[in-house]
Amino acid sequence: MSSEGVEERVYTINLGRVVLAPDNRRSKRAINMIREFAMRHMKSEEVIIDEELNELVWARGIRSPPRRVRVLISKDASGIITVKPYKQEEVSRKGEEEEEEKKTGEKKKEEEGSTTTDAKSEG
Repeated sequence: MSSEGVEERVYTINLGRVVLAPDNRRSKRAINMIREFAMRHMKSEEVIIDEELNELVWARGIRSPPRRVRVLISKDASGIITVKPYKQEEVSRKGEEEEEEKKTGEKKKEEEGSTTTDAKSEG
């Protein structure tokens, strides 16, 4: 996931204090809070906020940004910090859910099959 000279961390940034700003400046303040958080935790001054994260914050307009954001912060060898939205890998989890559904579905079919054969043998 991380190559040589690149440091990556996943954080959940609480943006709850953004409501202290006037409602017509909240998303701007949220972006600044994300920038300040990245500078504080990664110990560098140059911060680049990914376009996708910017769109995520601004998706509901200037007045109601999200209360918290999960981000992936990476710092390269030259000290530039990049902040991106974190996307958890759900591929393996989806496969596990499908297997569980198949197992429970097979058990239900077996139970239904046994009850119908019991009823036929009694009648």
